[in-house]
Amino acid sequence: GGDTGQEKGVDMPDARPNIILIITDQQRYDTINALGFNYVDTPHLDRLVNEGTAFTRNYVTAASCAPSRASLFTGYYPHTVGVLKNADLWRHSWVEDLATAGYHCVNIGKMHTFPYETPLGFHERFVVENKDRYLEGRWFFDRWDMALQAQGLVKQQREIYRQRPDYNERLGAFTWDLPEKTHSDVFVGETAAWWVEHKPHVEPLFLEVGFPGPHPPYDPTPRYLERYLDRDLPLPEVTPEELDAQPPAQKELREHNTRIDHDSIAWTHTPTKEQLHRLRAHYMANVTMIDDQIGQLLAALERQGYLENAVVIFTSDHGDCLGDHGHIQKWTMYEAITRTPLIVWAPGRFEGGRTLDGLCQQMDIAPVIMELAGVETPASWEAESLMPALRGEAWQGRPHVFCEHPRDPILTGTEWMTMVRDREWKLVHYVDSPEGELYDLAADPGEHHNLWNDPSCAARKEELVGVLRDWLIRSNLRSADRSAPWR
Repeated sequence: GGDTGQEKGVDMPDARPNIILIITDQQRYDTINALGFNYVDTPHLDRLVNEGTAFTRNYVTAASCAPSRASLFTGYYPHTVGVLKNADLWRHSWVEDLATAGYHCVNIGKMHTFPYETPLGFHERFVVENKDRYLEGRWFFDRWDMALQAQGLVKQQREIYRQRPDYNERLGAFTWDLPEKTHSDVFVGETAAWWVEHKPHVEPLFLEVGFPGPHPPYDPTPRYLERYLDRDLPLPEVTPEELDAQPPAQKELREHNTRIDHDSIAWTHTPTKEQLHRLRAHYMANVTMIDDQIGQLLAALERQGYLENAVVIFTSDHGDCLGDHGHIQKWTMYEAITRTPLIVWAPGRFEGGRTLDGLCQQMDIAPVIMELAGVETPASWEAESLMPALRGEAWQGRPHVFCEHPRDPILTGTEWMTMVRDREWKLVHYVDSPEGELYDLAADPGEHHNLWNDPSCAARKEELVGVLRDWLIRSNLRSADRSAPWR
């Protein structure tokens, strides 16, 4: 295991590791070569996998950015913390506790707090937000916007893309044609490396680096895209039967996304194989761009001595359907959305070269960070520590994981959807609707056959609805005193 800081006490901060938390935006679990997906080039993430611990069944608690991140940074489910959708007020996190405990806390890139420049406990913030901001924060000028402006460049954005004659054919897949250094992911990566190289060395350090990609627009630079254009990539097979069996809320979502071009994506009900391949080539190229930046950041951290006592954590806030199930982006509970990478790299502290397939919630990494920092975790937290797994102790994972999302400007067909998943089954519940989703993941890992109305599965459906009910009641009980200090 190694010293955690808690064992030696916070009066000896040298024992506590630097904590580097790298978060991408909208990166699927099946995008890391070392985890068995050989169609994508990720040598630096492969290194973290091969020398670290990968949790291969990690699930986010919400199907969009802000609630997923707020859950990770508070240790509570979205319904508990009250951040349910993008642009909900979010101003507090356990970063404040790290700062109080003596960590120097720095954010470079995306966090998706609201307001965007909320301190959240960080001593320094270099805020970079979504590439394509339209619904909220449209006029917000982040560090990346300022850098482009200083160079006299006009950011590639929806209004410009819409002028292209092929806009409706591209499905959000464009190339970044301005200088490569001005791409949002390169800008964030190079800003992080610059901070590490040029700021005075400070330990213990908590550094959060938030890459805006591979969130759409799917906009790699041409040289990264080139290697993927002719590469064999897995493409979705969607049948009319699968689409017919989707609940009304998901049918409405598909319709909505063909009418409104969120994040520069003019979606279609009938994408061609060529369109889907191009979409995925752009997406994977963006993943490789980010991987290169992670490699440069790790090299800078190593040169400056930060990695001598460090824990590096890599994850993403949710995935992207990329045409799976006839959908684009998020707002669904499919594996492509709710399951994301989670890698912990700490040579000499935790044994490396391990992939663990127990179920966990992404927020379960938060108690690990607290323990490493010598900070006590609140008893009401709903996150369950992954430290036993990292230490090599017996660890089975959670029996169930959960994900939730309310109605928002994009998910307009339900007031609330909730997912529960065990190792073999998944159920998605839509409030006040007789329709839902039920998948036998052992027999149907691709989630193509909705068994909600199958009489032979009625007992399993009833069991999982009961798990959802009991989870929510326990959640209310556990967090009942959380609001006391605010009264």
